[in-house]
Amino acid sequence: MPSNKAKVSIVGAGAAGCFCAAQLLKMVPGADIRIYEAGPRPLAKLALTGGGRCNLSNTFEEISDLRKVYPRGSVFMKRALQEFGPEDTARWFRDRGVRLKVEDGGRVFPVSDNALEIVDTLLNAVSGASIACGRRLSPGNLPEDGILVITTGGGGGMELLRGLPVNIVPPVPSLFSFNIGQSSESPSLKELMGISVDAGLSIPGTEFRSEGALLITDWGFSGPAALRLSSYAARHLAQSSYRAPLSVNWTALPADEVRRTLVGIRDAEARRQVKSSRPFGLPGRLWEYLVLRSGIDASCNWASLGNKGIEALSAVLTGDSYNISGKTRFRDEFVTCGGVALDSVNLSSLECRQRKGLFFAGEVLDIDAVTGGFNLQAAWTTAYMAAKTIASSL
Repeated sequence: MPSNKAKVSIVGAGAAGCFCAAQLLKMVPGADIRIYEAGPRPLAKLALTGGGRCNLSNTFEEISDLRKVYPRGSVFMKRALQEFGPEDTARWFRDRGVRLKVEDGGRVFPVSDNALEIVDTLLNAVSGASIACGRRLSPGNLPEDGILVITTGGGGGMELLRGLPVNIVPPVPSLFSFNIGQSSESPSLKELMGISVDAGLSIPGTEFRSEGALLITDWGFSGPAALRLSSYAARHLAQSSYRAPLSVNWTALPADEVRRTLVGIRDAEARRQVKSSRPFGLPGRLWEYLVLRSGIDASCNWASLGNKGIEALSAVLTGDSYNISGKTRFRDEFVTCGGVALDSVNLSSLECRQRKGLFFAGEVLDIDAVTGGFNLQAAWTTAYMAAKTIASSL
């Protein structure tokens, strides 16, 4: 088929859809690329990512196990990143004039700290394609001629998949913060709003646990530790209607180490008031709050703490109990776990196993990640893989 007759329809003008189109325009000059977007403008979600700064990828230098960042799809991503990885992403954007920088955790941002620079770069790259916004396609009016690439994201995009020969993993929200029910019998967590500490989180009775910065908010807990746990336990929490116990290790240290440290403080600072100490680098207000939750008078001195007092304090520091009473969406970002099951596609091409010429890329696949640029890297990677296969067939 002559390249100027090749027709490719892409559903979804998000990161994956536009990147797939950009790759195809380069690989198949003259191809007829048409992008259909239900929303009023392309790349609207991308403009909001990273708090408007666009955390577009990650160096992966600190990642020893992909399962820690891709709760679903890690085996596939290990192979896929060899085809188009973070270095390829960085090179693609740099070649188009975008200066990049690396921040904590290997997170990659544009030096401008402006997501619109990334949006404009992609729009320039797809200027040779036609983009039809406000076009919500349904299972009954999908383009039937040429090649079709579905890159829709989120729960709403799943309606489009009905009737297609693919297995669907029911989508549920991922990456959200926790609403915490408050007991009138304990000090108010809300009074600590804005405090952030490195902590460990877990859901008792399960294998789900995470570590990282934990931010206390007026509704409960947010920050990387909470968001990671919400990703790991996304389906478990959905099944429990977002009601579950939550254990907080405020020190992110083993209980025996915390206990030894407390005994050492008691011996060294016997006459000092307990509330005057600042162990484990905890902010003063948080430390006093935890002392009170331990049932200890914060004004007493360390010498008055017997072994029971040390045990009570250690128990709260390493296993403080709360109840998740709901979820709060993380800023304006929205990620789901679920989508097209990976056993429905050829893992080297992302073409549907049961329908030739039908491809999937981006969030529509059952691949999702924690925060840090990993979700967008999956979008670039899967879009490239689909485009490469399509280009070779044309």
